[in-house]
Amino acid sequence: MVPSVMKAVQLMGHGDMDQLVYREDVPVPEPAPGEVLIEISACGMNNTDVWVREGAYGSETDAGAISTWRRGRSTLSFPRIQGTDIVGTIAAVGEGVDPARKGQRVMVDFSIYNRPPGDDSLADIDYIGHGRDGGYGEYTTVPAENAHPVDSDMSDAELATFCCAYLTGEHMLDRARVAEGERVLVTGAGGGVGSGIVQLCRARGAIPYAVTSPGKEAAMLEIGAEAVVLRDDPDLVEAVHEATGGEDIDVVADLVAGSLFNDLLRILRPEGRYTTAGAIAGPVVSLDLRTMYLKHLELHGSSQGTRGAFRRLVQYIEQGRIRPLLSTTYPLSEFKRAQRDFMAKKFVGKLVVVPDSKWQSVGAPYAR
Repeated sequence: MVPSVMKAVQLMGHGDMDQLVYREDVPVPEPAPGEVLIEISACGMNNTDVWVREGAYGSETDAGAISTWRRGRSTLSFPRIQGTDIVGTIAAVGEGVDPARKGQRVMVDFSIYNRPPGDDSLADIDYIGHGRDGGYGEYTTVPAENAHPVDSDMSDAELATFCCAYLTGEHMLDRARVAEGERVLVTGAGGGVGSGIVQLCRARGAIPYAVTSPGKEAAMLEIGAEAVVLRDDPDLVEAVHEATGGEDIDVVADLVAGSLFNDLLRILRPEGRYTTAGAIAGPVVSLDLRTMYLKHLELHGSSQGTRGAFRRLVQYIEQGRIRPLLSTTYPLSEFKRAQRDFMAKKFVGKLVVVPDSKWQSVGAPYAR
């Protein structure tokens, strides 16, 4: 039986960690027509959780302005339950949804497309955990089409490592038209999106090279990196040249930016493609336009992904072509500790939060 209230972490406003409040009296939502209610068993953490809390997205005219993910067109209201990487069981269905779906184990496509099926434009896309409540609680509602059954032996916590990071990575590769046999340089390769891109390159027959911090080299090679370059190498261009044996880099998939940006464009071959979905080392970069136009480079901005990309991701999971990189799980009641550890970036892969009521069955075997 579905309870009337639940435990959840609510974001009360932009600011520091004190804006995150763990409550035990949040009303359980009811599914609207076309929606399902999910009893959550695991939810993965992402950089977007932190940046939205901090209001760190700036504006087109002021990089330091307090702004959320949609900038001047924000759909964020407070309090908000964040959390995009939702895995759980359908507990109830709204009007128009097949009652037989109750009991299905699902992972959630977190995108709010605002477009009908068949229209792949992401111009006005939003996401669950921003435009509506997400997965840092015991229950949530989502459109029925976003709840995907997955035929896999992976645990719920393992499934929660894929959604946002791997969809973001797959769309980055789609935007840059990465093809079989092409060489892709992946920055931030130790994080959730970066480690996903390394695997997704292999899934489509491309050859990934990882740029990461010291101590993560072995993990990168284990998941499929052809070679590893350290981010703090004093000559990144030469280090990549040595790693590839002098072969060209066709695509840079960048999640770091900052001071690396110009070197990444130098590393690209003529007519190469640069694609980005993040800037963890700094979003404001120095660009020598001559490098871009004299080399005929393409620059692609990317965020989230299409319905088709998510279905492809589910297929990769079910076929065993990508595997989870679950670093650590945390009880929901220890959410602030989880986010502090997340921000420290001393792990490879993903951190996952589990409702306390599910801890013994979902979280405990993976706790470290």
